[in-house]
Formats: sequence, C-alpha cells, structure tokens
Amino acid sequence: MAAQQNLFSPAELAYLHSSLSLRTPIRPDGRAPTQFRPLTAETGILPGTNGSARVCFSDGTEAIVGVKAEIEKTALSPGEEDDGERRAPQNEGEDADRERVRARGDWLEMAIEIPGMRDDEASTVFLAEMLREALLADGELAKKLRINKRFHWRMYLDILLISPPLSYPLPLLSLTTHLALLATRIPRLKSEGDEDPMFVDDWEASQFLYPREGAAAGSRPPITLLVIAVGDNIIFDPAKEELAVADTALAVSVSEVRSRKGARDMDVDSGRELRLLSLRTIDR
Repeated sequence: MAAQQNLFSPAELAYLHSSLSLRTPIRPDGRAPTQFRPLTAETGILPGTNGSARVCFSDGTEAIVGVKAEIEKTALSPGEEDDGERRAPQNEGEDADRERVRARGDWLEMAIEIPGMRDDEASTVFLAEMLREALLADGELAKKLRINKRFHWRMYLDILLISPPLSYPLPLLSLTTHLALLATRIPRLKSEGDEDPMFVDDWEASQFLYPREGAAAGSRPPITLLVIAVGDNIIFDPAKEELAVADTALAVSVSEVRSRKGARDMDVDSGRELRLLSLRTIDR
C-alpha cells in the first residue's frame, strides 16, 4: 500500500531477517511466533445502526465498523416466480440449490475509508474485495439475509480506519467487521411463508444475525489473518517491519463452524472446528 513505505536501511532489514530466521525467531516486540498483538474492543458504539464495533491495536491503529440493514424486494428472473409456484422441488438437493440461487451475494454492500487514500484506489478496492470474498465464501451470510422468496435484507457495511495505516490494515478491518456482525441484530419476524414481512415492534425481542454460542448450528463471521514466512519460520500477525522482510505473505480467511449443543453436552465434549475460506498472496 502507498501508506506503507519501506523506511528501513539495508542493515536494519538484514538484521530483522536474520533475527526472524533463527530456530526460535526473535520478533522486534518480543511476541512468540503465533502470538497476536494486544487489542481493545467494544461493540454497540454507534446509535442508529443494527450493529457496530471498534477495535484498537497496541500500535495505535484503530477502526470502526457500522452495520445497517434494510428490507428489499428480491428481483426474480422472468418466469422464475411462476415456475417456483407451480413446480415443487423433486428432492432435498434441488430444494437446497434453489435456496442457494435466491441467496445472492449482491445483497451485501461494503465501503472502506482509509485516511489519505481514495475509495477507488487499487489497494482500497483490493482490501474490500478480500473482506467481501471471505464473508460470502461459505454462503452463510447470504442465507441469513434471505427473509423469504420475495424479500431479503440488504446489508451495508461502512468500514472506517481512523488512524493512518501504520501496518497492513487487513487484520484490523477484518476483526472489527467480525465483531460488528456478531453484535448485529435484526427485528424478529412474525409473518410466515412468502407474506409481506411483518416484524415484532419491540427491539428487545430482536434477534442476533449470528446466534449466540449453542443457540443454533452454523458458521460465525470470518476472520482474515496475515501470515508470513521468514526462512523456515511461520509467523502470525506480522508488524510493519516484519512484513518488510517476509519471504512470503498470505492473507488467510477462516471461520468457525458450530453445531447445536444438546442439554447434556459440555464445552469440553466438542473441539473447535475451523473452515478455510480463502487464501491470497499479499503484494508488499
């Protein structure tokens, strides 16, 4: 990114590379290879939104994400509505395919604002595309936005990096988006079938877009991490200086898949299941 200029001397870069290439790598901030930067986070900070979050890393970089949702009528292709009413699915697989077709990814709109950068710059567009790709990869979000055959939620994600990007901002923006989606609530539906949507007026009765732990099966919002390779070592969440000497840098998007717990199940009875959604090489 343009904001990430390499201001290190050749001697500094050589020292960093040799330190990170040791059998036990020595990181500039003293972290272990798989240790992430400390952070502070809070949710529900923006009034008038369905969900919001703020995350601040220890290096001072900070981001805010706001989520808003509005009802939109689903545009069906010519003849699709009539065919859908007359012909019942032949099997469960066909029914699932039809549901997947109706749950499209264009129901999600995302805008990223980074200080000192235009919205149409290639690096900003690339960041937005990586975040969008991870959110839509497993199809879970699109399914949650579908109300019925005729209506769906259109979701708007406004992502703001408050401070100048001291390091590659993708992990910060992804984590803030993850928390904002976990905090997002939508009105509880009281209509049935393909009727015009009717909702419970009481906001206290609203439901989380992503149900809390144990409430329902399904995946949680994805998180995109930066992973670098220096010599034979794999290092998570690299700082700016570590990214400058990396042999390879990857953006890895994963999500947690949860299953419904029984009445007698305990937390120790089931392990955490992670799903790899996307993998991209980062051009430093």
